[in-house]
Amino acid sequence: MKAESGDVLKRLSYIEGHLGGVRKMIEADQYCVDILRQTYAVRKAIEKMEALILEQHLHSCVPAGIKEGREEQVIDELMQLYNLAGTR
Repeated sequence: MKAESGDVLKRLSYIEGHLGGVRKMIEADQYCVDILRQTYAVRKAIEKMEALILEQHLHSCVPAGIKEGREEQVIDELMQLYNLAGTR
């Protein structure tokens, strides 16, 4: 993931900034709908970051694991991720 970690870190900084904004809104007792709009934006940003990390994993770590003879481990990890994503 090293090659693309800059993109992930940028997204993470964006998410952290958004969360800080949500905290300030809550502390300032702002309108609930406005706060929820911001939390939805945070959720979408996290989903985009997850998609980026997963794509990088599928293009780098998965092929490397298969070449190293760790097919079962790679498949198990992907199934775990699939099952986690299905619980949303």
